[in-house]
Amino acid sequence: MEEQIYDVVIVGGGAAGLSAALVLGRARRRVAVIDAGEPRNAPAAHMQGFLSRDGMPPADLLAAAREEILRYGVEIIDDRVVGITKGFTLSLAESQAVTGRRLLLATGAVDELPGIPGAHERWGRDFLHCPYCHGWEVRDQAIGVIGTGPGSVDHAHLLRQWSDDVMFFTHTYPVTATEREVLGARDIQVIDGLIAELSLVNDRLDAVQLIDGGSIPRTALFIRPALHTRDDSLIASLGVEVDESGFAKVDATGRTTVSGIWAAGNASNPRAQVVTAAGEGSAAAIDINNDLVEEDVREARQSVTASGRPITTPANRLERTYR
Repeated sequence: MEEQIYDVVIVGGGAAGLSAALVLGRARRRVAVIDAGEPRNAPAAHMQGFLSRDGMPPADLLAAAREEILRYGVEIIDDRVVGITKGFTLSLAESQAVTGRRLLLATGAVDELPGIPGAHERWGRDFLHCPYCHGWEVRDQAIGVIGTGPGSVDHAHLLRQWSDDVMFFTHTYPVTATEREVLGARDIQVIDGLIAELSLVNDRLDAVQLIDGGSIPRTALFIRPALHTRDDSLIASLGVEVDESGFAKVDATGRTTVSGIWAAGNASNPRAQVVTAAGEGSAAAIDINNDLVEEDVREARQSVTASGRPITTPANRLERTYR
């Protein structure tokens, strides 16, 4: 079969990837989006903080975005990338390989949840991570924060502005005396001991069960989960430089340390919300298109030089026209 060559191949069909595809499609570039269909926010019933889309289910946003980019000739390939060679040729699990002049990694990230029974089932519902995404919906409720690392205490202090009833469950995090004192000063009760499971009533979080048998009523639980990029091996195989947590290092436009490769959204920014990821995808798309234009101009100049014809600048053409 004939090889499919695109101006840009985008790996990942979330907010970052689809936003970039929209900009590039409107720039009349040939674009393919490879999407494995595993968005990070899939468990959530709604997303917040996206101007004009506040409260929209994440799946609805992606469906609308897909419909929009198809109007501009962007191709969506529902498949998984299994390998990328320099050049950039992408091998897919079930489809024909595709090649792009430029590559945008919008592969997202994965939340690592603790091995607490009920945690995975409640994730995105009443077991949450982002106060800015879910804090308003659980305001004034009985909120718990699970300790897993140093940032967990800061998380508890942040949640305190959404509710007067916040408890910090130490779980696996050894709270220092100073941290305990400051938490107490803000009326955040510290609950020591490991969490055994999450207790449910009528398909809603009802309490946090401790391993010592204690039961603490809570209606919402927050955690600052460990986060890693979804396709670590793909990023590593391309030689892209990453930070200590494995996220691609990029400049303000999303350029990575490898020529021809950009990254946007959670692939490079673990703090990016949906609206942030969309903005990063748009910025990367503009830079990618500018880079392609520069290459097109270089190739045109080389072609003219090879033919022996003098290079005519725009100024010279105007001078001949109006002389």
